Amino acid sequence: MATVDTCVHDDSGSGTDNTDEVQNVDGLICVDVNVHKKRRVGIERISPRTGLPYYIPDVPLSSRPVIGMIFSSLEQACQFYENYAKLGGFTVRKNTQTTNRGVISLKYLVCSKEGHKIFRRINTLKDDKESGSKEKQIRRRPSIRTGCLAHLRLQICETNKYKVYSFVERHNHELVDADDYHLLSAARNLSYNKEQLIFDLSKLNIGPIKAFNIMRTHFGGFEEVGATKVDCKNFKRDINLFIGKHDAQMVINRLELKRDFLPDFSCEYFNLEEGVLGGLFWADQDMKRNYLVFGDVVSFDSTFRSNKYDMVFVPFTGIDNHHHNVTFAAALLANETADTYKWLLKVFKKVFGSAPRVVVTDQDAAMKKAIAEVFTTTRHRLCMWHIMMKVAGKVGKPLKKDKTFKQRICNIVWTDLIEPVEFETKWMEMISEFNLANNTWLSDMYSLKADWIPAYYRHEHMSGLMRTTSRSESENHFFGQVANSSLTLVEFLSHFETAMEAQRYAHRKNDHDTRNTVPEWLTEEDIEREADKIYTRNIFNDVQDEIYASVHKCTSKSYTEAGDFIKFFIKDLQFQGSGLFEVLFREKDMVLQCSCNRYEQYGLLCRHVFCVLRLCEITVFPKNYIMKRWTRDAVTNNSYQGFSNKPASNDNVEGVQGVVREIMFGNDYIVNRLVNNMEQLVIYRDQVKQQMIKVDECIGVPQPIPKKDRIANLLGFNQPTEDTIRAPVGIRTKGSGSKKRFKSFHEQASKKSIRKQRRCQICGSDDHDRRTCNRGNGENQPK
Repeated sequence: MATVDTCVHDDSGSGTDNTDEVQNVDGLICVDVNVHKKRRVGIERISPRTGLPYYIPDVPLSSRPVIGMIFSSLEQACQFYENYAKLGGFTVRKNTQTTNRGVISLKYLVCSKEGHKIFRRINTLKDDKESGSKEKQIRRRPSIRTGCLAHLRLQICETNKYKVYSFVERHNHELVDADDYHLLSAARNLSYNKEQLIFDLSKLNIGPIKAFNIMRTHFGGFEEVGATKVDCKNFKRDINLFIGKHDAQMVINRLELKRDFLPDFSCEYFNLEEGVLGGLFWADQDMKRNYLVFGDVVSFDSTFRSNKYDMVFVPFTGIDNHHHNVTFAAALLANETADTYKWLLKVFKKVFGSAPRVVVTDQDAAMKKAIAEVFTTTRHRLCMWHIMMKVAGKVGKPLKKDKTFKQRICNIVWTDLIEPVEFETKWMEMISEFNLANNTWLSDMYSLKADWIPAYYRHEHMSGLMRTTSRSESENHFFGQVANSSLTLVEFLSHFETAMEAQRYAHRKNDHDTRNTVPEWLTEEDIEREADKIYTRNIFNDVQDEIYASVHKCTSKSYTEAGDFIKFFIKDLQFQGSGLFEVLFREKDMVLQCSCNRYEQYGLLCRHVFCVLRLCEITVFPKNYIMKRWTRDAVTNNSYQGFSNKPASNDNVEGVQGVVREIMFGNDYIVNRLVNNMEQLVIYRDQVKQQMIKVDECIGVPQPIPKKDRIANLLGFNQPTEDTIRAPVGIRTKGSGSKKRFKSFHEQASKKSIRKQRRCQICGSDDHDRRTCNRGNGENQPK
């Protein structure tokens, strides 16, 4: 910075030491700074009277306060002094003020290092030595106070303006270099966009520390963020404090507001004792529309670690027309008792109007009881994967690693090509061969065979679509990416909505890819081209493989007439074993049925049927075997519109955010177009800087938005005036606690393997035993 002469008003309150070398110029005392040591943002001098250094900000005259200066408002005066402090390398604290009939008549602005901090010593040691308490750790916070006397004092005038009547520019501490000014606490501030960015990143399970690192990388350095990691963490803390005890009530209010304003939005809840939230269920219009088309098979499973109250998250999951997961509804439960699940399933049935045809769950006893009582017409199937995972731990060590046993049981359990009689025969042969007749667990699973063995439901509608809860496990993982065990209910709901937006965007993207891509043809069959126009891309790929196999992997062995039908015997060359399948075909009404039951299980025609159609020279896809759930137009992508995600108390917030997004998009567009044209890019930068100056001149001092209002706008939640619902704390999520949980073989074995630490029986030490103990050998014994 260039060297200039420092000029101050000649006033007793100016803080200028008159014994220094000065000269009088037009009523000003000008000091020659060339004889003094200078800092980048200020001038250091030595006082002749005290011998101590003091510092004067090196600021242009136009930016320096002067006694007698008039300001139109108190805010304008404060802003002027804060700008002066920023140029000078210190920060300002608002101090004493005097009011007269509600009007501020006097206002003191001081340096933030004014005064002295009183350090108090606290005895943190307890007198009770028997308690074994250790000294409490206390954070040591140094003070910034140095007793600085620099200040600016204002008083009101007759015209209701404010006049500077006292100004001291001398500081008793070093001024902060411009490069370090952003480290001062008063200079740090999270802007509107940065608070919004931290909040938006939190929806993706990105914490404040990672958000800070993203911002400092994006904006070009730590100093460009305008805040520190601690400020980002404090902002997250402020959000949690804003939510506080209102958590459950805010979520209920939010969902009820959606129910009032959104078409076909549903939410239900019930309370436990003392207003504690016991269960919460919600589903929107898109979820209901998806259920009407894809709700033939539903899986639901509970997952933990999604919120700070240990409430169980239960998403209801199905399979869409792209063979991807689709969410029908969601619930939060305070426990997993049978009564709670009964309430949940009754609400589900009430909201959707019907129960699903098939429900797949794990072996949870409470779920099973509730499904049997509420979903009376639903086929309840158990997850095969959960059961098969337990086999190794239930059959004992000899068979645990026996590959022959594993192959035998998998061949009869996972296949859907055998009938119940054949399964029972092969099961008994396996039990006898491996001496498992006395295995209680296998006997119990055999008694439940109709609930999990495919041979017993292979003829049921869409029976092969979902055999395990892997869809629910995948869904839990999907939501787990945006949730964690420290979330409030308000945050969880916000994160859930973010996840749903991602799921629906993926569905829209899949629809787009289906409409705007052309597959690679594998055959010359016209029916393959027609199938491409019917099905989504993923489903067509599966159908295309079947059409290809019908041409290259299947052949007709013979055919006979069976009444109105023709029975074809199709040899599948890719199938191990006999590979002979029977296909019944009636051409007049295009009725087809194959012994492999692929259409009944998955809703898609098999290669054996396509082979028969080719042999009969049928080139048109049979319309009565096109299941809507797999087609391109199964559902529309028109999500509901018109509901603001912001508090009703500030209707302008959503409009402001929309304009902000347009400005950001516009700026990104311009920079992207000019990034290779340095000359035009510099011109655009200069125009932006000029606009910034113009805004400062036109707007003046902006009125700060209270912290509570900023957080309410971000969250989309207002603090309720009354809390009638409380979040559950300390509630058991599983059972009543009256019975002990049955432990698996692996868990029992792992606990047995943990041996107690051996200790000496004489002195109790764990680094030797009684044979090598010094006391036992007579050493160190008192004489």
